[in-house]
Amino acid sequence: MYKFGPLIIALSLIAIASPLRAEGEWEVTPQGEETLRRGLRWLARNQGGSGNWGSNDLGLVSMGALAFMADGHAPGRGQMGRSAKRALDFILNKAKPSGLLNISSSQRDMYNHGLATFVLGQAHGTTTTRDRRLNQVLDRALKLIVNTQCNDGGWDYHARRKNAGHDLSLAVMQAKALRSAVDSGLEVPPDVIDLAIRSVRQHYAPRGVSRSAPESQQKLVPGQFTYGKGGGSGTIAMAAAGVVCLQEFGQYEDWRIEKNMQVIAAAIQRLPKSKSRDGKLPFDAYTLYYVGQALYQVGGKHWQTNYPILRDYLIASQVRAAGNTTTDGMWRDRGARGGSRVGGKAGNLYGTAVSCFILAIPNRYLPILQEGKIESFRQRYGKRKNTGK
Repeated sequence: MYKFGPLIIALSLIAIASPLRAEGEWEVTPQGEETLRRGLRWLARNQGGSGNWGSNDLGLVSMGALAFMADGHAPGRGQMGRSAKRALDFILNKAKPSGLLNISSSQRDMYNHGLATFVLGQAHGTTTTRDRRLNQVLDRALKLIVNTQCNDGGWDYHARRKNAGHDLSLAVMQAKALRSAVDSGLEVPPDVIDLAIRSVRQHYAPRGVSRSAPESQQKLVPGQFTYGKGGGSGTIAMAAAGVVCLQEFGQYEDWRIEKNMQVIAAAIQRLPKSKSRDGKLPFDAYTLYYVGQALYQVGGKHWQTNYPILRDYLIASQVRAAGNTTTDGMWRDRGARGGSRVGGKAGNLYGTAVSCFILAIPNRYLPILQEGKIESFRQRYGKRKNTGK
């Protein structure tokens, strides 16, 4: 177990008073903004008084809160701000004394915990009022992530420390939570970051040569991040998750990033155009969540070429049913090829929240989207040895 004092070392909260502006209509269009407003109205209408959309999955509830905050609706400010606050209050009220943010199956401990901690970190960085309860819950949540990091740098499904972590999908959840903490003025032990970076790189698989081959050989062939270290699924979701991990940990020049961005870009370019307002997503919600962030964080040609495709797909596929409060403005967690991770009402929450988040990224309200913070993170954590060995 790590021994350290309170992780929150800067209680003067960071207020994002004015976001970095969108770079032009290639990023934000009137149709996209109207689609975003309609999606947020769906979330607000269908939330319910308890703030959780009828779900006990704190990860999904956190996504609902994140959608509002991504468009600048700070907790407690305005109508949408009240919706964000109700969702955050539900999460805070369900926090366990151990710091764990999960009240569903223990198999979802670190999924829900990582996502909820990330969102609480963003809330910490977007409010101008001191919230002692938020500080306390966030502090315990971050300590739990540090204390459950496995010996190889990864994390298990359950909130426990083991010799080896399970897979990359768990690591990316914790990576975002740790980066969220740093971007919002909090502190994370550097050795936690070092170990996590090494673990993430071990999930990279070159095509045609061994994973243990020298990097000079791996750089010459295509490759991508996979679910497990010994092989397993090389999905678009895992390609994006690996990129997000390296970016969150300040490894901006890692050669593996471009390899995976090529995989992601090819998948986006293959997407058919949405032809009906059936709520389908270009990818399942989980994949879309990481693909959008990978594009934004890497930026440049990947962002400029591929983000408009995702945006326009969402604009075209959003359900439009004027007068129908249960469906108008929503998306479903259902990919263009029929894949789904979450069904029913929870899937509608997931699909709509992720879609709103993707549409709101260019508005750059969230601390994690403020590029001005990147250099300070690089100076603190970014100079890590670039090796997967």
